[in-house]
Parts: sequence; C-alpha cells; structure tokens
Amino acid sequence: MRSDSTEEFTGKYEKSGVIGLWLIDRFFTAARRLLMPRINQLESVLEIGCGPGYSSQRIQGWLPEASRFLASDLSIDLISNARRLNPSVGFIQQSVYELAHADRAFDLAVMLEVLEHLDEPERALRELQRVSSKYVLLSTPREPIWRTLNFCRGKYLTDLGNTPGHIQHWSSSGLRKFVSPYFEVVDSAQPIPWTILLLKPRRPDGEG
Repeated sequence: MRSDSTEEFTGKYEKSGVIGLWLIDRFFTAARRLLMPRINQLESVLEIGCGPGYSSQRIQGWLPEASRFLASDLSIDLISNARRLNPSVGFIQQSVYELAHADRAFDLAVMLEVLEHLDEPERALRELQRVSSKYVLLSTPREPIWRTLNFCRGKYLTDLGNTPGHIQHWSSSGLRKFVSPYFEVVDSAQPIPWTILLLKPRRPDGEG
C-alpha cells in the first residue's frame, strides 16, 4: 500500500482527468523542446526530486542511449514507486541541500516542481550550480496563474487556491530574478500554468 505522501505526488498523474493530463503533456513537451538542441551534449544527467518517477520516465525517453541517468528524492517511499516504473534507472535517496556528488559531476541537473516546496530554496540553487557542468533544467508553478486556476476549479478555497506544500511563489519574471545570482537563463518556456527555465551555471571570476 502506498503512503499518504506517495498518494499526494502520484495524484496529479493518476487523477488529473483529461484536461489535467493534457496540461501535463504540454509541460513535458515544452521541457523537451528546451533540451533538444543540446541533447547530444548530455552524457550525464541527474534528476533531483524525482518524486514517484513519472518525470523520470519522460526524461529517460529524451536522452541518447549512451547517456548516464541518475535520479534521486528525499522520500524512500517515492523512490520505491519510481523504481517500479523505471527498472533501468538508478535511484538514490538524498537531500537537495546535500547532494552526494562531486562538483560539476553532471552535464545536466533537472529539478522540476521542487523549488516551491523548499524552506531554503537558495541553498538548493547553490547545490544545483555546484553539481552541474553545463545546464540546469528548472520549473515552478507560475503565479498567480497557478492559484487562480486552482480557485476557479474549486480547489483549496480556504487557502485562496494555494496547493498544500507550496511555500514559495514566483511569477515567471520573479523566478528569473531569483535564480540570477547563480545562473544565466539560456532559454525558457511558459506552458500554462508553469515556468520552465534552461539555465547555465555562473562561475566565480577566473573559473572556467
């Protein structure tokens, strides 16, 4: 039996209905479009906050067969679900605040729909900056559109449409500004109701 925490994260993939699943497909189509011009540069990829593994399925399908793909999450229950969905992918348990990898260990670091849940998002950005050698793919809900859509469909009314667990909130321009000390924006997409950024890590002066 899956835990309550697992149900929370699998729900949007399994219980979203036709419109919800259409929006999710548009999200992943936009994310893939950002990566495709650079896909052959990606020999090693790390997904942080993989959740129940549905995003890992998509990412693995985009990558060249020779690419090394590793995914991680803090929740062992979510990792167990992800392993069942993706038996050929390596999964490890770790915190985004303390990634168990060397500096610049991966050509691409992916973190989708995680930053809005974090008490210390800047700390997470520093770790993404540290372990990625070329790119970071990052997404968050786009506010206030996210909460407005929730409210219009009668969800989370007492919280004015805010999804439980979302403790950080960014507009598209706000997210760009927030990540700018650590990354430069290479490309972006705004499939409703998300912001997706393809980023290049900034390095200290004199460091290549």
